Amino acid sequence: MILTGTGARSLPRQCYLRALKLRRSLSFKYFVTLFVAVVLPLTLGAICDAWFGYRDQSRHVTELLQLQSRSAAERIDAFADEIGDQLGWAVQFPWTDGSDNRHKIDALRLLQQVPAILSIVLVDERGTERVSVSRIHLNRMGAGEDMSADKAVIGARADKVWYGPVWYEHDSEPYMRIAVAGHLAAAGVAIADVNLKLIWDVISAIRIGETGHAIVVDGTGRLIAHPDMSQVLRGKAGSGDFRRLKLALNNVPGSALITTDIGEQLVVAAATPVAKVGWTVIALQPAREAFASLRAALWRALALITIGTLFALALAYALAQRMSGPIRELECGAKRIGRGQFDHRIGLTSGDELQRLASRFNEMARELSLSKQKSERIARLKRFLAPQVAELVENSDELLQGHRRDVVAVFADLRGFTAFSASAEPEIIIGALQEYYEVVGAVIARHEATLIQFAGDGVMILLNAPMAVADPAHRAVRLAIDLQREVQSLATLWSKKGCVMGFGIGIGMGPATVGTIGYEGRLDYTAVGSGVNLASRLCDLAGDGQILVDKAVAEQVHSSVPIACLSEQNIKGYRGAMKLFAVVAGNPPGMQNVGNKDRPQPQTQCRAMNIASYSAAADSEHPSSLTPAAT
Repeated sequence: MILTGTGARSLPRQCYLRALKLRRSLSFKYFVTLFVAVVLPLTLGAICDAWFGYRDQSRHVTELLQLQSRSAAERIDAFADEIGDQLGWAVQFPWTDGSDNRHKIDALRLLQQVPAILSIVLVDERGTERVSVSRIHLNRMGAGEDMSADKAVIGARADKVWYGPVWYEHDSEPYMRIAVAGHLAAAGVAIADVNLKLIWDVISAIRIGETGHAIVVDGTGRLIAHPDMSQVLRGKAGSGDFRRLKLALNNVPGSALITTDIGEQLVVAAATPVAKVGWTVIALQPAREAFASLRAALWRALALITIGTLFALALAYALAQRMSGPIRELECGAKRIGRGQFDHRIGLTSGDELQRLASRFNEMARELSLSKQKSERIARLKRFLAPQVAELVENSDELLQGHRRDVVAVFADLRGFTAFSASAEPEIIIGALQEYYEVVGAVIARHEATLIQFAGDGVMILLNAPMAVADPAHRAVRLAIDLQREVQSLATLWSKKGCVMGFGIGIGMGPATVGTIGYEGRLDYTAVGSGVNLASRLCDLAGDGQILVDKAVAEQVHSSVPIACLSEQNIKGYRGAMKLFAVVAGNPPGMQNVGNKDRPQPQTQCRAMNIASYSAAADSEHPSSLTPAAT
């Protein structure tokens, strides 16, 4: 056909748009693939590096800050101990008449040796001031005021060395009072006012990175020492922020904390208490500086991820452009093969995987006819056979030949179905059967059994054939219990609609000949044997809610399933009466588990119960109330 006018112009445009859409699709898929192959590993690697780098850097910063804070705390302890030791020399000798001048000389010598001491007061054993020397006040000697109630005197006498709280001269310069008692009570107490500005030497020597430093605060959070002395001279300004920082660090002892300082700058901080004087040394480093190396590593990782993304995008576009032509040819060939043109062949000579793919398409076209025919045959078989049987019939020639095998057959059918079908409308009958078949089919599939046939309201189920299963007797009984429960639930729903029906099951076990029977136009898979026939007869005898089993099944399952021994019955097709057994919810009085030879037996090996009485008892609410009939 020759296209003219608008149709001739629109066809190339449609092909172009379709090809463009294909290329875009390929570009996206290749980009996703390359992104996963290139960018995703880079991203995951960057995340892992960032996590482990952050953890290692945090550990390193914590150790560094703790080391510096501990070092400063130890040096402050040493500073306080040194002053206490020096004060101890001033109270070595007891007070005697005329010893004031000697004690004054000792005090003046102490002022020269310890620049941090601003003034010294010597108190005798009665708590009276005897000598007072100072750098800024006049010295005085002789009996002065009574200081026996002074906290410094009381504390020194109690603990030998007493450290007072920090106080500030003119609300700016920090001072502390230290009192030391002599080893002899007669030596009295030496009280010194110490200028704490000299602790600045200890703090200013601490450098953590480029801008990290240490500070010292007292119990109230007021600043005692800072590398910037002007911060200390500000007095109480900022003490609330320092107290907040101190309390936050005390909640995580031995660890560093990322928080903000008084300038609202994000810092990493660690604290060490100075126990003797009740101070806290806080080491600080700006978080930006502490994690600078980690931030640089993240920027490098981000650059690599960006480069990888651009590379994946460019490579995806190039590959999509190269593959769009052969793919279009493969697409056209696949469409023709999909329409059933199995004689069509795709001709690609690219010499790569696409050519091999085209060859596979061609092979697929040759195999599709055979595969379609085989699928149609299996589908037809599954309409008449169980799925397992249909697959084996198609794939195994051995199954077509009869062979012997020990099988367990389960027969089940509805009670009262004939009366129901005689009075109900066809649509209601079909609906009830459909519900019944769905329940039965679900239970059979759950227990991996083989459904041999549906015959109206009756079903025949086979275990251990054609597929062998472990412990087929137990599996058959569990299947029957499950099936009885499900169908009884369904029968309850039917009864509410006015359709009263019951359900009975028979189970038999024994050798049987299994295989396909029939004629050329129709084959059925079945089992023929005495155990199969007996299962069918037991199903006929079973009342509503009953599960009757033969002796072979009872002996197999009696140890795990309650089995009741019933009266002997004459069964059609079998010579003489046969002993019957039933699955019950519990062991009724007067009954015993069949085959349990280890338990002491009554005088009569099995007290019989006739079918009618057992059927009535099985329908009762409490199975333990069953009363066996006399033999």
